[in-house]
Amino acid sequence: MHVPDGFIDAPVSLAAGAVAVAGVAVSLRGARRELDDRTAPLAGLTAAFVFAAQMLNFPVASGTSGHLLGGTLAAILVGPYAGVLCVSVVLLLQALLFADGGLTALGVNITLMALVTVPVGYGLFRLLLRVLPKTRPAASGAAFAAAAVSVPASALAFTLIYALGGTTDIPIGTVAGAMVGVHLLIGIGEALITSFAVSSVLAVRPDLVYGARDLIKPVTLRTAAGTPAAVPSEPLENQS
Repeated sequence: MHVPDGFIDAPVSLAAGAVAVAGVAVSLRGARRELDDRTAPLAGLTAAFVFAAQMLNFPVASGTSGHLLGGTLAAILVGPYAGVLCVSVVLLLQALLFADGGLTALGVNITLMALVTVPVGYGLFRLLLRVLPKTRPAASGAAFAAAAVSVPASALAFTLIYALGGTTDIPIGTVAGAMVGVHLLIGIGEALITSFAVSSVLAVRPDLVYGARDLIKPVTLRTAAGTPAAVPSEPLENQS
């Protein structure tokens, strides 16, 4: 999915760069509401995991391989705004350190792999949680479906960008068929990784999964007879 330098012409690359800058700026402000002293370290761990996972490719078809995009996973774990920032930082480091995706195409790559996958994946995840049972298996299934859809959505967005500014002489229908077909398969791998990661964190620290905090039920104190106990309105040390 990493777009190299020169594959998209300069005007469209600049426009995508402007979209990416605006998206990152909005995410910087929004992430302040999502992150606190408890969840900020998880954002760093999520970015590190996406960075490492994107460096590993898995075969999806003859002569074709894919890798994790990570937008849906990051959004579910740390929130959509912080998720955009996590993926954007990963893409910037990859472009600077490993030439994985061109610097002139960085705006295109951030748009495709952060600004498309995050809202599509997170939006579908939250929509599914509204209709599915409030259980951890249901949340894992919703993460699977959301990640699987986010990858071909990114491929469709690339097809649109290519139609506007592609520099190679390839029919748009051929590009669309190849991109969507391959990324449907890549989406399965993305879905498996995302579902496993989300279910693993839910199993040990469900309070840290931003997108599934509805699953955490408030603790109810009960008496020996099983009836709910009254909770003091003030801390005990303030009562005389």
